[in-house]
Amino acid sequence: MNQVLNLSGKKGLILGVANDQSIAWGCALMAKQMGADVIVTCLNEKAKGYVEPLTKAEQIDLKVCNVEDPGALEALVNTAVNKFGQLDFVIHSIAWAPLEDLHGRVVDSSSMGFSRAMEVSCHSFATLAKLCVPHMPKGGALLTMTYLGADEAVPHYGLMGPVKAALESLVRYMAVELGGNGIRVHAVSPGPILTRAASGIDHFDELMREAAQKSPLGRPVRLDEIASLSTFLCSDAASGMTGQTIYVDGGSHAVA
Repeated sequence: MNQVLNLSGKKGLILGVANDQSIAWGCALMAKQMGADVIVTCLNEKAKGYVEPLTKAEQIDLKVCNVEDPGALEALVNTAVNKFGQLDFVIHSIAWAPLEDLHGRVVDSSSMGFSRAMEVSCHSFATLAKLCVPHMPKGGALLTMTYLGADEAVPHYGLMGPVKAALESLVRYMAVELGGNGIRVHAVSPGPILTRAASGIDHFDELMREAAQKSPLGRPVRLDEIASLSTFLCSDAASGMTGQTIYVDGGSHAVA
């Protein structure tokens, strides 16, 4: 294996596994295959029932973490640091909005719903970074997941469009602020893929079908392709890159 392209000896924290179709799970499997030690999280005890069989089979440590619970992120990072001693990469793959706000018009969204969506899907990435940076003495990578709806008004994406736009802006500011620590920050922007979080978006099947038809590759993106890009960005091979939103969508973002 090319020594630059692997993650041997690196320690990572990956948030947001819900089932075997989760982007976070694909990233965890790929990172482990590339030699990393990882801890993954799921939302709550109910989700743990679906996720734990996966993590046990792969001997990956699983923790419950709801970022809306006070002190949850602090406890998670402390657990990871106590186990690993330090962190080399973090993948933030969580997004949520109340269905009544997500399925309605943006102009009709409630202040509370918008605020919760922003906290869970965006600001939690900044909080996570603040907690992890002191434990990344050798630098490393922080990744989050976004979508084309941050840049375009995608039908039915609604409230999450402005939230993801804020997240992409946050990535750029964090890249500037953390570059002196040797920490690289990116947003990965996959094409539509059927995850549990995505299933909450109205008419999501239409979104997937239209993206595949529009894609120059003529197909939807695969989970392993998203994971491959993400683990590359966490590796030393991507040491000269930061502050970007990087698409892995079969090229559909480039087609009007």
